[in-house]
Amino acid sequence: MDNKEKLDIGTALEAVITSVGELGWYQRLLFLGMLPFGFAWGFTYFGQMFITATPQDHWCRVPELDVLSAELRRALSTPKTGDYNVDNCMMFDANWTEILETLLPPDPETPLVACRQGWEFLYNDIPYSTIVSEREWVCDKASYVPWAQSISFLGSIIGGILCGILGDRYGRVPVLVLSNTFGIIGNIATMFTNYFWDFAICRFISGLCVGLGWDSCFILMFILVLEYVGTKYRTRVANLSIAFFFGGGCIILPWIAMWISDWKIFIVATSIPMVFAFFAPFVVPESARWLVSKGRIDKAIKVLNRFEKINGNQIPQNVMDQFINAARTKQEEEKGLGLIFQTPPLRKMVIFLIITFVAVAVMFDCIIRLSENLGLDFFLTFTVASATEIPSIFVLLLLLDRLGRRWLVFLPMMAAGILCFVTAFVPRGIISVALAVAARFFNNMSYVSVIQWTPELLPTVVRASGASFVHISAFAAVLVTPFIVYSDRVWEGLSLIIVAVVGLSGATLALLLPETKGRRMPQTLEEWETLSKPQAKKNLASVEYIDTS
Repeated sequence: MDNKEKLDIGTALEAVITSVGELGWYQRLLFLGMLPFGFAWGFTYFGQMFITATPQDHWCRVPELDVLSAELRRALSTPKTGDYNVDNCMMFDANWTEILETLLPPDPETPLVACRQGWEFLYNDIPYSTIVSEREWVCDKASYVPWAQSISFLGSIIGGILCGILGDRYGRVPVLVLSNTFGIIGNIATMFTNYFWDFAICRFISGLCVGLGWDSCFILMFILVLEYVGTKYRTRVANLSIAFFFGGGCIILPWIAMWISDWKIFIVATSIPMVFAFFAPFVVPESARWLVSKGRIDKAIKVLNRFEKINGNQIPQNVMDQFINAARTKQEEEKGLGLIFQTPPLRKMVIFLIITFVAVAVMFDCIIRLSENLGLDFFLTFTVASATEIPSIFVLLLLLDRLGRRWLVFLPMMAAGILCFVTAFVPRGIISVALAVAARFFNNMSYVSVIQWTPELLPTVVRASGASFVHISAFAAVLVTPFIVYSDRVWEGLSLIIVAVVGLSGATLALLLPETKGRRMPQTLEEWETLSKPQAKKNLASVEYIDTS
């Protein structure tokens, strides 16, 4: 390349990374550094399930029967609604002194009344006291659980918006620290709550970590690492980090809950990975692109010199000069969401992308939250469903650059949607769990594919704001997933039918989006228009990454 030719900052940075080592010791250390943040993401996202789990065996408390065994108290006081089912929210309006003398259940025709003295719980399926059992959030208060989860997700939406604003102004690393601080504060404060609204406010604060977390708690660390990894290693590093760190955190989460068997100590234990964020400013490099955008070129050079030192490779002076020249050249600035809404074809594509992403996210969240309702052990079901993260991503690594993003969103989502629909009509137990786990396997593939597809579909001038808008839209949709799961109380299987319809609809729209396999990410609207046209394969076949040698 002619040294006089100007490079964009992205190409210049890629040349520097190639020179210093595309996957050297520093990049490997940073990859391992994602572990606590991946665990924190999984713990914060799903931890609330384990502190609000509802023991299935609960019934109205009758003080007169306290002298009897728990099983006998339940048998005497709880009316049956069928051959095997019992009504956990009603009790017989009987003379309990007489019942205690005869030890015979009341006549089935005895009038029923709502529980008057609270509830009793057997800790067979959930072997510890949770907020639900302590505060009796069952029956008329059972809706507190999905409401609290939705309020947490609302915090995630606010967190996602704040992340973009604060990250652009103060840098990625400070926001990384801030998001995890919110997570710690929200979690610890939850231990001292007594009512629904103080609990919900604390979960909102903790939810800020997940929202900030999508772009910061883990994903910001994820993006920072990928920025300093060579192009040919990015897909591998991206997918393996999600599989091992987020997926690994989800796998061990239920066993931490069971081992600790105390929801308050569980909250403390799952907050520990967030503490590592306070060491980030001393270990994690700030984004060179962000430093350049703020005119802090000397600081960006110091960051790259650290890679030289740890990797043991010298950056050639001409490559560093090209980076400095590119940094000093005014780059085309991010134009924000306004450009998307002002460009009808781009706006249409982003709407389709949002609906597809929403469908994938809603299915992802619902399937894992249904672990409690599928008829087998909650902890085992959650673990097996989470464990699909690892093999599904390995399969994705083999197929993503062969079949392309569009087909690896569409086909797995179709499979997952069909499996969810079938699961709605099979008896609860091992078959329903097996079908749901298979659906989660395919959904994982679509989820990771659409994460990678989103920035590839957007031109550079709207990539950051557009991707953030798509992610926040998905968080907004996930607000309803606790209520989708709650709909099973109306009719068992309804939640799975809703999830199936959402998934199949989103999968169909994925076919209307452009394929990006093997193509350079569009830098301008003109390049994006070429990508979005049916003849894009021919037009972009010759577009390659700039040779920086």
